[in-house]
Amino acid sequence: MPPTTLQDLLSTESNIIPWRDFIVNFLLTAALAAILRFVYIKYGTSLSNRRMFANTFLPIAMTTMLLIVIVKSSLALSLGLVGALSIVRFRSAIKEPEELAYLFINIAIGVGLGANQTLVTATGFIVLVAILSARSAFSQKVEHANLYVNITAQHPTSDVLENIVKVLERTASAATVKRFEETADLLDASFFVEYASFASLNESKAALQGIAGVTKVTFLDKQGFF
Repeated sequence: MPPTTLQDLLSTESNIIPWRDFIVNFLLTAALAAILRFVYIKYGTSLSNRRMFANTFLPIAMTTMLLIVIVKSSLALSLGLVGALSIVRFRSAIKEPEELAYLFINIAIGVGLGANQTLVTATGFIVLVAILSARSAFSQKVEHANLYVNITAQHPTSDVLENIVKVLERTASAATVKRFEETADLLDASFFVEYASFASLNESKAALQGIAGVTKVTFLDKQGFF
């Protein structure tokens, strides 16, 4: 019988997931988040520490699933959640779009399984992971870089980036900008770089450190960002 009063509408619990379905979906959420963590670490291209970032996938997906299960059973709880989230701000720095994309996939897992859309969520996840894996496996992109170079400059002058690029063009066989951030007090840039010899690397390091304002130069193998 449909609710006839506002109190009946707010207190309805007709959408509660049966305990058996809840347990299955909860465990499935954990499994899908773990798979996504593996995919992100193996196939992701973010310059940040992918393993550390991927460790947040499991709690995000499972927490989202719990929230959806709880609020879908009551309109009052749904309205209360909206009010509570209105005072919450997402403070984690997202430096690259890929990180945001994987966060949305995690949230989609939690929302889908929390709404008891098990087949749709699992099917969509499998297709998405297959696409991500295939894109990485069959990518035709050729990377000539064998190192990441991260350069930090304090109180950068207007020509500091130009000077950095000139040094890399002169000393490296190939260089590609991967990330660049600049404020009035700080410049932070990352490059894919290939050096023909160790002597070229040393020359590049000395020249980069000699640029006015540069305070830190970091050379790191690609695998080191995992």
